[in-house]
Amino acid sequence: MSKLDDVIAKYADTVTVKLGITDIDHELLVAVTKSLGPLIYLDDPSRVSCTDQDEKDRVRNNFLIKKLGLPESPDLDAGIDRVCQKMGTANRDKWRAVFYYLLVQHFEKRDFYIQPVA
Repeated sequence: MSKLDDVIAKYADTVTVKLGITDIDHELLVAVTKSLGPLIYLDDPSRVSCTDQDEKDRVRNNFLIKKLGLPESPDLDAGIDRVCQKMGTANRDKWRAVFYYLLVQHFEKRDFYIQPVA
């Protein structure tokens, strides 16, 4: 297995075992993970801190607004808070790829990563 495959397996395990989500969209998880590039291999950047407001602002501005093209609204912060709760406040391993995967699903933006078959 490649290093990328190992990381994706760890993230899939997080989604299915730790979060209890049995209907994982593996194709989407892989696409989100690959889009993050080499930061998935770095200790601090590969995680999201829900206790750091600056971090949450970066997720909102850089991922939800700039990358996914969502309009600025209170729903964005509510979605981030929902994902923080889903991943667990005591969980120190809030993997950025999993966090973004859950946000993509929450905001129904799968088509941004996976083009529907015509």
